[in-house]
Amino acid sequence: MSLLTPVFPAEPTLFPLTDLAITSLTGQDRAKYLQGQVTCDVNALLPGQSSLGGHCDPKGKLWSDFRLLCLEDRLLLLTKPSVLVHQLPELKKFAVFAKVEIGENHGQAVGVAGQGTDGWVATRFGLSQTALIEGGMAVRVEADRWLLVSEQPLAIDLPAGNESLWWGLEIKAGMPHMEAVHQGEYIPQMLNLQALDGISFTKGCYMGQEIVARAKYRGANNRALFVLAGQANAPVASGDPLEIRLGDNWRRSGMVLNAWQQEGQLWLTAVLPKDTEADAQFRLKQDEGSSLGLQPLPYPLID
Repeated sequence: MSLLTPVFPAEPTLFPLTDLAITSLTGQDRAKYLQGQVTCDVNALLPGQSSLGGHCDPKGKLWSDFRLLCLEDRLLLLTKPSVLVHQLPELKKFAVFAKVEIGENHGQAVGVAGQGTDGWVATRFGLSQTALIEGGMAVRVEADRWLLVSEQPLAIDLPAGNESLWWGLEIKAGMPHMEAVHQGEYIPQMLNLQALDGISFTKGCYMGQEIVARAKYRGANNRALFVLAGQANAPVASGDPLEIRLGDNWRRSGMVLNAWQQEGQLWLTAVLPKDTEADAQFRLKQDEGSSLGLQPLPYPLID
């Protein structure tokens, strides 16, 4: 059986992103406050710009990764909904000492992807790169794939796609999306946030900053996010354990971050040892008949 791959639709297609939470920060201290909480340089962002980033505990372990959008009057953090139960109280912990308000479920997010999407966005919004739109922002995730966030529902007359394909394209692009099961497991570099411009090593202090810096300057991190693909016989979920083949034996190696499945085919992201061999063989612990191999990352894995 040939390997099925998450592929772009043949035309611009609209994807409702129901599995995405939007947290808003408003108030005059919003940038200053968030600057002291997260890995990316919030102060460097201008309205209409976006960054990936991470929110850590004092030990440098992630409460969540996120995509940050800078609007004229607010900041928006886009995360998986499951992380909010523990992450949001941590984000709000010191807000009483600043002029900032933090709220949930602010606005609506949809994805548009498919051949010709860059042209469609240019016609619909007059944009070629990430920028503000009326009521929100349009983020160019990669060629022919855009994320649209707005306070009000956007009137978009496009064919509807299955949301799972959007997340499959995220996996293929090597993008991390933590769920609650992963909280407290990883430092930001283990999700490749340094390779995705989601960590500033010059911005100054933030929660967990010493641990994150030590991992870079002392080489203390030996794990990274990888993309794997193959076959599986049963449904796969975030947090499922992976095993690597060592001779005639199998040994625990990591756990699933995100997964996309179709017709028995499987693509997933997982955090594994950085020195994992390119031809290593993997399987899911609960599915001994599964078979997975590493796929090339679409970006250089820098330290």
